[in-house]
Amino acid sequence: MKKNIATDVDSYISEYPPTVQKMLKQLRAAIRKAAPKAEESISYMMPAYKLQGPLVYFGAYDKHIGFYPTGTGVAAFQKEIASYKSSKGAIQFPLDQPLPIALVEKIVKYRVKQNLMKADQKVKKTNGKVP
Repeated sequence: MKKNIATDVDSYISEYPPTVQKMLKQLRAAIRKAAPKAEESISYMMPAYKLQGPLVYFGAYDKHIGFYPTGTGVAAFQKEIASYKSSKGAIQFPLDQPLPIALVEKIVKYRVKQNLMKADQKVKKTNGKVP
């Protein structure tokens, strides 16, 4: 696949073949469903979602879609992602298999909860004043 230089998620998705676009749109919808208040942008040349800090990222490659829920998002779901190639902060979903949408939503919700708890702890440390 080509090197992506999109400035928004719609442009990013449109640069791929129709079958990959369909998968990227499914992944995007799952993320938005699980984190409707998350801010969508392009970061590290791929779609990024933030809510009180980074939530998840994704990117299309020749044979897979990379899903990046940070190290904690991967570590918390080791059992569920065992059938996928993964690393410390990434999970690879092969293009020749259906996306595990329910799992993606579960991971995103976990990341939202983590970020909100972290933000709440920061507020408590500053005696209720937002840093």
